[in-house]
Amino acid sequence: MRKANDKSLKDAIEQMLNVYKIKRRFDETHVVAAWPDIVGKSVANRTKELFIRDKKLFLRIESSVIKNELVMMRHQIIQKINDEAKSTLIDDMIFL
Repeated sequence: MRKANDKSLKDAIEQMLNVYKIKRRFDETHVVAAWPDIVGKSVANRTKELFIRDKKLFLRIESSVIKNELVMMRHQIIQKINDEAKSTLIDDMIFL
């Protein structure tokens, strides 16, 4: 039987991440790990470098064709990442 102040494990972990101010770093790591799900395996396989710094997603793509596609889809990708994180995790995408 649950008490009124009991929390789910998910809620407790979320609260811990916020208290220790590591939620943003956790979300950033999640984006890097989920990159194949976000853009698809074919694009992810051609992504040579991927990291987040100062709300910017930095990418190194080996294919100029895919890079151009990502430039055109920049706003949709940023929106998808921010929706997944339920916060503004990314403001811009920078291609290296």
